[in-house]
Amino acid sequence: MDKIVGRKKSYLAMKTDSVAATEFINSDLKEIGNAVKKLANHAVKLGGLGFGTLFLKWLASFAAIYLLILDRTNWKTNILTSLLIPYIFLSLPSLIFNLLRGEIGKWIALIAVVLRLFFPSRFPDWLEAPGALILLIVVAPGFFADTIRDSWIGTLICLVIGCYLLQEHIRASGGFRNSFTKSNGISNSVGIVLLLVYPVWALILYIL
Repeated sequence: MDKIVGRKKSYLAMKTDSVAATEFINSDLKEIGNAVKKLANHAVKLGGLGFGTLFLKWLASFAAIYLLILDRTNWKTNILTSLLIPYIFLSLPSLIFNLLRGEIGKWIALIAVVLRLFFPSRFPDWLEAPGALILLIVVAPGFFADTIRDSWIGTLICLVIGCYLLQEHIRASGGFRNSFTKSNGISNSVGIVLLLVYPVWALILYIL
């Protein structure tokens, strides 16, 4: 009788150990699966999607610069286009941003300030916005230049600016249809839409 009881206990112990081992294995497999999934997501972001984000960032920056130039030439509107300055600051690719934040940008900012102070007649109005952008890039604290700029907060600010400019442009054009059909408004509309593509795409990747 004692032998039978001992065998039952041994069997139950072995069964318990087997169940525990199976649970450990399943847990390890689950952790490995999660790690592989994270690795795949990061690889995708650094690969095709990451390249797409960088391309859209360049495109958005050039679109903002184009709209800024257009505003100083023949874009007759009361829209607050000065918002393009912080948009460019937040979306400018790191290659150009770091270049302008260094010695080159400091020299450009110095020349702009000297011209504005001592030779105002030789400082055209269309240089006001580019000069403000250079000054902003050079003197911005690290919190804005290194933290906010590369975070989802900076991307969200770009999205808000783009949405504001789009709705103001549609209102100034007399409606959505006019903003995309009038010959003098199509290029502006396309440029503003390009401002929205980058932050929307970047925020989707942040969520993923």
